[in-house]
Amino acid sequence: MSEVNGLSRRSAQTRRRIVEAAHGLFATRGYTGTTFQEVADAAGVSAPTVYFHYGSKSQLLKHVVDVASVGDDEPVPLLDRPWFTALRTARDPAVVIRRWVHESGVILDRVAPILAVVRDAAAGDPDMAAQWAQNSEQRRTAHGTFVTVLAGLRALRPGLTRRRAADVTVALLSPDLFLVLTRECSWSMARWETWAVDHLAHGLLPDPPVKPATP
Repeated sequence: MSEVNGLSRRSAQTRRRIVEAAHGLFATRGYTGTTFQEVADAAGVSAPTVYFHYGSKSQLLKHVVDVASVGDDEPVPLLDRPWFTALRTARDPAVVIRRWVHESGVILDRVAPILAVVRDAAAGDPDMAAQWAQNSEQRRTAHGTFVTVLAGLRALRPGLTRRRAADVTVALLSPDLFLVLTRECSWSMARWETWAVDHLAHGLLPDPPVKPATP
């Protein structure tokens, strides 16, 4: 049994090295510019080993996206993670938004550059087009669940449907906009987070009551 466990651990370590190497190469060279041999060389394994674990470059990139989305290769979905369980129990809508934006920023910092690779490859590759569509649907599902938490607190502004609230959230916390602000505009994560919290709260929550002017 210990020998089997040892083999399993080594296999997991090999997969992690492959994914880490592939992440860096995809982010810098793109999808078409990255080969299995280059991934193998960077990971310190043979090309057949990469093929054995992932079978195709599209499957390898899919796994890179999945790992970047949650931060590890454990089989626990994003919305089943402890931080989201804690978010579900928050009673203050402002706290819910701050937590969602913070965790979204942590995730986007890892995954946005890789999602850009998928997006760019989607125009000329059916596998990548399907991957992009799936990733887009997953993002909408996640943001929709966040909106459902706010709706459960009766916190959405009057007249704002859950669908429209999800549209606002998907747009403000999009990978593309995140990259524009944090890479092109050189915003710090703290600045992006403050901006995103302010705009998301303005877009989703009721306007605060106007205080009467002091006579």
